[in-house]
Amino acid sequence: MAKLVSKTYGDALFELAVEQNLTDSLMQEIDFLQTVLKENSDFEKILMHPEIPKQKKLQLIENVFKGRISDALTGFLRIVVTKGRYENLPDIFAYFIARVKEYKKIGVAQVVSAIPLRDEQKQKIEQKLLETTHYETMEIDYKVEASRIGGLMIRIGDRVVDSTIRSKLSALTGSLMKISLESEKEGVQIS
Repeated sequence: MAKLVSKTYGDALFELAVEQNLTDSLMQEIDFLQTVLKENSDFEKILMHPEIPKQKKLQLIENVFKGRISDALTGFLRIVVTKGRYENLPDIFAYFIARVKEYKKIGVAQVVSAIPLRDEQKQKIEQKLLETTHYETMEIDYKVEASRIGGLMIRIGDRVVDSTIRSKLSALTGSLMKISLESEKEGVQIS
């Protein structure tokens, strides 16, 4: 249900942003808004409190954000609070940001390696990703996990390319187990 809510509201905000040519400004405002909300947990408690009337919550949004963020985003916040969906706001914003990045052909990737990569290696990875995807630019988050042993694991959205030695060993182990089980079925002894 939460995914449906974030998609529905995120799509509505995205369509508004595209229609009014606000994608860049709304991205900046949402970044600002998320920072403000993280730093002020009491604000969130008030907006989620079931005994505080919606009218008071809407008045609070107006008092805090009027003039600091666009009327479009203030109006969107009012709708979210009016509909009782404030708790879904982080997911709505995440969905919206992903839609905007896809719309602007900005790929988001995570690259995991066993050791830190040099700048020239990072440039080659970025170039290869740009050549093999439809994206025009890439935002890449590099992480180091020694447990990967060697090679790379690259994730773009729900696609994963895992060429680490660990994954290859795991696949090899699986293949050997399958051969062993098939041999046992046929009555062949492997020593």
